[in-house]
Amino acid sequence: MALLGAGIPALVGAALHGHVGEPYRETRLYFATQRPDGRPPVGKGEFMGFLDREITPGFPEHLTLRDGYGQRRDEDGTVVHEASYEVVLLYPEKEAAERGARVERIRQAYEEQLRQGTVGRTDAEVEADL
Repeated sequence: MALLGAGIPALVGAALHGHVGEPYRETRLYFATQRPDGRPPVGKGEFMGFLDREITPGFPEHLTLRDGYGQRRDEDGTVVHEASYEVVLLYPEKEAAERGARVERIRQAYEEQLRQGTVGRTDAEVEADL
């Protein structure tokens, strides 16, 4: 009888500290809204149109959009406070090269279409059970 429950602590420990899901890549993109040319900031409707046209076709699932507020230092040293958008993308690690190229096209499109500066990007290897 004592052996019956002997493996339970090991199973619980594996569940708490072991691998969960499959290897995925998490890419976060940070979109500023203030335009360097002085035009009005990128509004919610304009950004949602960009999301629908440029991001969703390449990432139709595992996409999260967050409203944000951030700051950056301008070229002249002035700290600029502005609304922003954060897009979180999850995709299988085995697709990282191809999806990473799509992400770069998204960044370039935002800069060109909406006359923005650089779109920030971070990448992390994660495990996901989706």
